[in-house]
Amino acid sequence: MSMMPLSMAGRGEQLTIRKITGKDEVRQHLAELGFVVGSTVTVVNEIAGNLILQVKQSRIALDKTMANRIMVD
Repeated sequence: MSMMPLSMAGRGEQLTIRKITGKDEVRQHLAELGFVVGSTVTVVNEIAGNLILQVKQSRIALDKTMANRIMVD
């Protein structure tokens, strides 16, 4: 399976973060939320392009713009 933006993932998919794009402050912000390369995320739900994600022990909502910056497989 090749890399794709997290925004394209479907409900229930468990994926591994491979790359995070964007400015340093954007990557830092995502890292603080638990989105780091090599970690696993699960798509809990998708509402109008926005994602509810399970990262470690937290559920986090991400808008489509941010989800497009996270490359997963």
